Amino acid sequence: MGKFVITKKPNGNFFFKLKADNGQTILASEGYSVRINCDNGIASVKANSIHKERYDKLTAQNGQFYFNLKGSNGKVIGTSEMYETEAARDNGIASVRANAPEAPVDDQSRYWVE
Repeated sequence: MGKFVITKKPNGNFFFKLKADNGQTILASEGYSVRINCDNGIASVKANSIHKERYDKLTAQNGQFYFNLKGSNGKVIGTSEMYETEAARDNGIASVRANAPEAPVDDQSRYWVE
């Protein structure tokens, strides 16, 4: 099972990443100035990740593929890494769908700065 990892940047913003079993990041958040908003973002990913229609499959200008996960309000709550193929991107979506709903949270924001 994957896990959410919360970190804190030098500017004070909190971020989360959903990591797969192998440690690879499969979804990353925006920065949150308040920790509770970061927690709410994780809860939103857990709730929305099961809905196929909440994923926007996108192509970057450099031809690589990625996706955004949106909440029920249409706002982006997480963005994937870049993938070389559409199939790899689709596997990333499947990984978020499989891992996010029950993923534990590893709060590293108190221990180190990325």
